[in-house]
Amino acid sequence: MFALIVTLTAAALVGAAAIANLIGHDYPRREADRNRIPRSWVRPFGVVLAAGAIGLLLPPLRTLAAAGLVLYFLIALGAHVRAGNYRLGAWALYFGVSVAALAVNP
Repeated sequence: MFALIVTLTAAALVGAAAIANLIGHDYPRREADRNRIPRSWVRPFGVVLAAGAIGLLLPPLRTLAAAGLVLYFLIALGAHVRAGNYRLGAWALYFGVSVAALAVNP
């Protein structure tokens, strides 16, 4: 039951981030600017996040999706550090739930 709660929480949070990216919400665009990432990449990042969120909901893909999200957020950390953007609160939340989802889905 705990694994299900962790996985559903991760899917919901990552899914919300995917929607924000896909609809062109201001927050992902501002973060792209802060991290010196082209705004044209925001929607493709949303697609990647959506794929991860959906993958977490499909039992055969859960571990792969969680691992992919962990990798995605590690790369995002690199982008933050490269740009000198140390506002990592949101990153820590998403990375944390991705790691937790990976940990509970062997």
